[in-house]
Parts: sequence; C-alpha cells; structure tokens
Amino acid sequence: MAERAPDRHKARNRGADKEPDRPAPWRVEGDRGETARGDDGEKSGPRFRPPGGRIFWLLLGVLLVINIAIGSQVPEGDERADVPYTFFLEQVEDGNVAEVNSVGDIIQGAFTREVRPPAEPDADGDAQEDTPPPEPTELFETVLPAFALDTDLLDTLREGGVVVNADTIDQGRSMLGDFLLFFGPTLLIIGLIVFFFRRAAKSGGMGGMTGMGRSKAKRYDATEQRVKFSDVAGIDEAEEELVEIVDFLKNPERYRKLGAAIPKGVLLSGMPGTGKTLLARAVAGEAEVPFFSMSASEFIEMVVGVGASRVRDLFEQAKKIAPAIIFIDELDAIGRQRGGSGGGMGGHDEREQTLNQILTEMDGFSGTEGVIVLAATNRPDVLDAALLRPGRFDRRVVVNPPDKDGRRLILEVHTRSVPIHDEVRLGDLASTTPGMVGADLRNLVNEAALLAARREHQEVRTDDFTDAMERIVLGAERRITISPHERERTAYHESGHAVLGMLEPGADPVRKVSIVPRGRALGVTFQSPES
Repeated sequence: MAERAPDRHKARNRGADKEPDRPAPWRVEGDRGETARGDDGEKSGPRFRPPGGRIFWLLLGVLLVINIAIGSQVPEGDERADVPYTFFLEQVEDGNVAEVNSVGDIIQGAFTREVRPPAEPDADGDAQEDTPPPEPTELFETVLPAFALDTDLLDTLREGGVVVNADTIDQGRSMLGDFLLFFGPTLLIIGLIVFFFRRAAKSGGMGGMTGMGRSKAKRYDATEQRVKFSDVAGIDEAEEELVEIVDFLKNPERYRKLGAAIPKGVLLSGMPGTGKTLLARAVAGEAEVPFFSMSASEFIEMVVGVGASRVRDLFEQAKKIAPAIIFIDELDAIGRQRGGSGGGMGGHDEREQTLNQILTEMDGFSGTEGVIVLAATNRPDVLDAALLRPGRFDRRVVVNPPDKDGRRLILEVHTRSVPIHDEVRLGDLASTTPGMVGADLRNLVNEAALLAARREHQEVRTDDFTDAMERIVLGAERRITISPHERERTAYHESGHAVLGMLEPGADPVRKVSIVPRGRALGVTFQSPES
C-alpha cells in the first residue's frame, strides 16, 4: 500500500526542523480500533466498559428491594422480654427461674415455664389500658439496680436452685451483620456480573466468559529466546532453508521493494525427534521476535467451536505484537483430509471447524503483518490439500535424520555441559549410532552421564557410552543365573555371527560382541554401517 507524500508547503509552515514520522516496518491488517491504547500508543488489550444503563440500575434496585425484604424477615436471634427487677425477684422466689447469665449489671436468663411480663406503666405509674398485654415468654432480661447487693442476690438464686453463668451477653446482630444481611447478597451478585463482563471484554464472546475460547499457546518473548542456530547441528539443509525466513523478518523492506511476498507458512516434516521444534525456536531466536508455541491437539475440546475461537485468539495475539512466529506442533492432529468420515459428528466437526479457521486466518494475511506460521508434522501425506496449496504453507522443509558427520556435531552440542574423558571419540561414537536422530543422541548422552554418576566416575568414559548404547538398543542388563554350558553355547553362537560378519564381503562392520543377557537375548553381536 503506497504512502502519500507529505505536503512540502505544510511542512515548511510547521517547522522545517521537524522530521516526519517514519512508518513502522510492519502494520496490523484488520485493526478496527477495538482495543485501548496506552500512553505510548501501543495496544493494551480490549477496553472494558462497566455495565450501566437503565436496565442495569433497574436490576440493581429490584435486587436491593428483594434483599431488604428478605433480610427484614430474618429474626435477630432469641427475643427476650425486658422485665422489672422486682418481677425477676418474684419469679426467683416462686422457683420459676431455671438459669441466669450476668455480665456487669445486665442479667439474662430463662424461666422454667412461660409467664406474662407486667405491662409498662404510663407517666402516672398506672397500667396503660389501651396497650395490649405482653405475650408470654420464657426468655427475659433485666438490669441490676446500683443499690442492690450482689451477695443478697446470689444467696437468693442459690436458695431457688437457679443455675448461674457468666457467659457473654447476647446482644443480637451487630451493625456489620445487618449491613451484610441487607446489602451483602446484592453486592455479591453485582460483583459477579462485573467480573464476567470483564472476562468477556478480555476474551470476547461467551467463549471468553468460561476461559475455553482463549488460546493456550506458550509465548516466548524475544528477550527470552535462548535457542540460536548455533544450538542446531546435523541438519544443515533444513537450517539453510530457514535462514531466509529469518532474513524476511529482519529486513522486510528488502523484499517489499522488489514486490516479493513473504511466505505465510513453513511446513516442517520429518520423523519424530529430528529437531523440528528446535528449528522453529531457533528461527525465532535468530530473528529476535516473539514465539507462540502450541500443539494442534490443544485446539480441540469437547465443545464445538472452541478450537476455532482459540485459533482466532492466537492469531490476534500474534498480530498485535508483530513481527512474530506462530508454531503449531503435530499439525496432522487437526489438518487431516476432510470429508473422509461420511458426514462427521462430534470431534470431526470440531476438527474441521478448527482447520477451516486456520485456513481463513492464513488467507487473511496480506504479507505485511509480519506473522509467519511454522508447523511441524510426522505425517505430511495425510494433510488436507487446502493446507499445502501455495499461498498458505508456501515452503516445505524436510528434516531428515543426520548422517555420520551430523551425528558427531549433534553429540558435540549435547556434550557441551557434560565432562567427558579424553579417551572418548565422538566420531567413533557417531559411527555406531546410524539411524539415530537428535532426540536419540541426546538420550544417549544423558544415559551415559547417569551410568557414570552411578559408577562414581568423575568423567563420562567410553564404556559408559557403550553400555548406555546397549541399554537403549537392547534393554537393561538382566541379572539371571546361566549355567556354564548355556554360556558356552551362547559364546559359540555369537562368535559365529562375528566371524561371518568379518568375512562376508559387504557386511556391516562388527562393533561389539557380548554374551551379557539384555532384554530377551542371552547374547548379541552388534553390527552397524559406517554412516
């Protein structure tokens, strides 16, 4: 998209010393201004708008009325009748007081049977005729007069057989309790509404309200990248293909001036353990851009539509911080050919919707966003043809198992932090490991280090690597008792294999002969090609 040249006359009027702003090397396509921007102009995520409006305030008022109406019906506890002190003494003398509780000058207690307290007198001391008499009660409360003697009252209570306690006085609900009762449920409901509104604003839609629609991709920032091409060895052909991708991300203007479109996607294929994920992280580390890593199986959930929502969220995150790299591991989990299940239900519908969303997002790229999709698979033959057409995964990089020199370089990388003895020859060790890939060689070095530590060696020796190799290929050593006759027969048998291997033209070199039982074998003759 061409930029409009600045008006020279306007620039002269505003000040010739002010340099016009340079356009950013990458721009985000499809930005509709739905995100808030901070003081530095960068996007800080979707803006949260608190709920409001006539419906919200009407709902709040209805909730408060219902809350207060229900709270007013809740009793404050045991209702006690205020009785005169003389009436209390009369009941004690009549033996109608079961127990009392006194703290300070307040006396609370319970009658043995219900009694009707006397009516409150008017100003002249006479009973009020128009006031209904109090209801009978068993619980009472009175106040000890200041001139009354505690010892006389205590003696009277003892004579009446009253149980005397000194527990805390029942004062009913506190002000805080009333506030929580009348307003607490309403505040809780409003708080939950605001919480779900914020979740929805951050993630978008109902998927965000439950957290299911958000991407689970792990993000590695440019400052956190620790993997470089120097950490990748033995797969030079694939590395050379990806060096160009790094240059795309670092110098986009060089290709844009010539009208070249940056590849939207790169498909890494190869057997497990060849280093596809390591290559993807090395590309991000060399380009110094953020790296989003996610397995394809993490898109799929039981709920239909969640996978597509996670794809949208992942691509939106990458576009906001472009340039960036999205890495999808095990792409064949969602990228298999469509239409083979005859209608598809459940998981097939979800997988196809997720795949369709990935295709849609990649079609939405115009080459200026600075987002490149790297994907890895062990089964490129089962991928849908729509994924492999030009304009989506433009580049296909095959990561083959390393040759002898490649295995030696990989062993050098994995033994950087491992103290090895001077007698160890990594070239000879690489010759005995044909067919092994990077993950296998890393496991070999780790098993050798474990054996060396178990044997209390200060350095990893050749026999540690040899035993670790046998343990990986043949299994752990079996400590079984074999008769001398059986051991002799096993030795003759393995010797025959070794002699034929050395005399037969074109046979693989014999590396080792052993009669130590491992796995299901009593002995083994280990042969391997040179490369």
